[in-house]
Amino acid sequence: MAESQAQSRTLPAGRTRWVIIALLFAITTVNYMDRNLLGVLKPTIQGELHFSESDYGDIVFAFSIAYAAGYAGMGAFTDKVGIRVGLAVAAMIWSVASAAHGLVELGRRLHHRPDRARPWRGRQFPTCIKTVATWFPVRDRALATGVFNSGSNIGGLLAPLIAAFVTETWGWQAAFYVSGAVGLLWLVFWLGLYRAPEEHPDVTPAELAYIRSDPEVPAQRVPWLALLRYPGTWTYIVGAVLTNPVWWFYNNWVPSFLFSKFNVNLLALGLPLVAIYLMTDVGSVGGGWLSGRLIRAGLDVFTARKLTLLLCALCTVPVFLAPGVGSIWSAVGLIGLAMAAHQGFSANLFTLVSDTMPKAAVAGAVGLGGCISSIFSGFSAKLVGRLLDATGGNYTVVFFVGAGAYLVAVLAVHLLLPRRRAAITGAMQVAE
Repeated sequence: MAESQAQSRTLPAGRTRWVIIALLFAITTVNYMDRNLLGVLKPTIQGELHFSESDYGDIVFAFSIAYAAGYAGMGAFTDKVGIRVGLAVAAMIWSVASAAHGLVELGRRLHHRPDRARPWRGRQFPTCIKTVATWFPVRDRALATGVFNSGSNIGGLLAPLIAAFVTETWGWQAAFYVSGAVGLLWLVFWLGLYRAPEEHPDVTPAELAYIRSDPEVPAQRVPWLALLRYPGTWTYIVGAVLTNPVWWFYNNWVPSFLFSKFNVNLLALGLPLVAIYLMTDVGSVGGGWLSGRLIRAGLDVFTARKLTLLLCALCTVPVFLAPGVGSIWSAVGLIGLAMAAHQGFSANLFTLVSDTMPKAAVAGAVGLGGCISSIFSGFSAKLVGRLLDATGGNYTVVFFVGAGAYLVAVLAVHLLLPRRRAAITGAMQVAE
């Protein structure tokens, strides 16, 4: 009997939890395909609407504020209504908003407003992180997060392909219509397939036992403001504030950087961007796999996460060389490595929240941290736009900052978290 129980704690059972991850992967792909279309189409739209780099920074700022509201609002909303409804509402909001991007030019002409896009979108990450915490034991969460988060890279990979084909055939507005329609199609599958583990007809008792196999942080409900009592909340806030602005720069300005530095058109830009996002996809899954592998090798959860974060941070350092190289493929290699490292970093940073928080508070904590970091990212986008206008499009300073931000974030994470996960879970159990 004891042997059987031990096996149920260590051996995977069933596959339904990976079907759920496939759904999260799909909607993350759609979300980032939508999000990256603006960056990929920037040279085309900029030529038509005639906005400056500072104007584009303001566009990204508007996106960031909506993003921040979606992060905080959807996190708290999901903790109240549950994963199935929470993610369905988020997907519906941003799919409709994505399609509305195609109406920007019509609205500009009708209302004679400045040439500004208003990118209002919902936000799925708080709900996705809570879903992972609900369906996976601690040792598998970074890998599961890395797998679904790799959809952001596939979305980035698809964006230039869709943009090039659809724009050449029907115009840039149609690219946003396609993205919105795909998101609404995903919603049908989500509502049909998702149920909680205890209610899902395809989850066997053995798989449910595996999902519940690790001792967990007590599952009490945590008031929103009380989230600030947990070190996991502060760890995520500080790590995201230091690194997410860099990630936003990559997604919003790298296509324009390659376009201006190497004089490539929209069609020629596709293959380099595909290569970058293929590298990024490997980083997302690899970063999640590595910390899980270290945990299985006997390291404490926090030690494994921190070592993986450090390795990812070191891989971002060479990107400062990108503005000075003479070959587009050298720039692609440096930027792709940095973006891959960010995704590995991000998978573990997200997972630290579920390592340290009650499940009922995970989405709220990610939402709060994402809200704060998105506001910082918005102001950083304003700064980047004005810096590029002031320097005639010189990206050197921006890439230099991106090369060092992750090392600072690793130091902050190390100082904010205790040495071992038991120090957090044990103290909370005593408080209970």
